[in-house]
Amino acid sequence: MLEPGSKAPEFTLPSNGGKRVSLKDLRGKKVVLYFYPKDNTSGCTKEACDFRDHWDAVRKKGAVVIGVSADSPESHDKFAAKYELPFSLVSDEEKQILKSYGVWQKKSLYGRSFMGIVRTTYVIDERGVITHVFPKVKVEGHVEEVLGVL
Repeated sequence: MLEPGSKAPEFTLPSNGGKRVSLKDLRGKKVVLYFYPKDNTSGCTKEACDFRDHWDAVRKKGAVVIGVSADSPESHDKFAAKYELPFSLVSDEEKQILKSYGVWQKKSLYGRSFMGIVRTTYVIDERGVITHVFPKVKVEGHVEEVLGVL
């Protein structure tokens, strides 16, 4: 897991809508980079919809939101369309940034261990420096926490 004050690792990856998202292209804006396990699952849908529902407040703070999971761009297209998400969902099928941001970790469920994405949010400033880290995010109330630090 990266710490506040660290330079945010660069990336350029495909996203929904047939676009590519590059962190360096977002210099000059605050970036809310949130990592989530899977499209169309209950917690991930709630988190995405919370960011959608607070989209105007995020933009008023001069920030953009980018969701990241290992799902395909096609999965992201369907997820974003179904819930009318106004922000980019980045596809990291190779787990490049999942690993560089330290969110690809060993998890356990019902006594079984496996590798997966630990729900985590990074807030990155206009210069590309991490200002806040929210590890092991609890979805309820999370967007309000993020707005509080923007």
